[in-house]
Amino acid sequence: MEAGIHELTAGYALDALDSDERRAFEAHLPGCERCQEELTSFWETTAALAVAASGPEPSTGLRDRILADVRAEPPQVVVPFESHRRRAVPVLSAAAAIAAVVAIGVGLWASSLSSDLDDARAALERERVAAEVLVDPAARTVSLQAGEGRLVVDRDGQAVLVLDAIDPAPAGKTYEIWIAPGGDVGQANRAGLFPGREGTEVEALDGVVRAGDVVAVTVEAAGGVDAPTTPPIVASESI
Repeated sequence: MEAGIHELTAGYALDALDSDERRAFEAHLPGCERCQEELTSFWETTAALAVAASGPEPSTGLRDRILADVRAEPPQVVVPFESHRRRAVPVLSAAAAIAAVVAIGVGLWASSLSSDLDDARAALERERVAAEVLVDPAARTVSLQAGEGRLVVDRDGQAVLVLDAIDPAPAGKTYEIWIAPGGDVGQANRAGLFPGREGTEVEALDGVVRAGDVVAVTVEAAGGVDAPTTPPIVASESI
């Protein structure tokens, strides 16, 4: 055990040892400068990764998956009286494997974070467009023939739906906005999704409306559909 106990340092730093290994390593650590130095190095590296990955925390399951992968590695056999060079190989291999697993986990988290940031930017852009249309003195208001609220359209055909008294969409459903050319719902083009909420709903349309068009809202499956499948619960007058 003494010959191989030095190789437990990486596992100890990541809390990946079983109870017997942990007790043995902790009993060995106070008298071993080599393990103390290696452990300090591992902890400094872990702290640096934590600072570099500032932002929303990764999912709580990430650590468990990393530790499960580390524990799944087959136990290493240490042969007594090997040269220091040969004994260093398993230690470096274990550290490299742990680093690879951590890198993959951080990479997946970073990808998810990037997607979340893209969604946030898109939402902010829609809010900016909606605000510009609503404060434009040249924009005109179109009444609704179904639903409560109004449609506001600027000179360039950018439009914003302002809806009152629309409840959150049922579970597994979403509200989908359509631009129907000439009022023909059968030829409607997708113009956005929203979940609904209590109070006033303000939604900028994706797309441009033109004279004769009608803007409508239907209840569809979560994620939206390519063509309306239900009767409109909101519909504007002809623009």
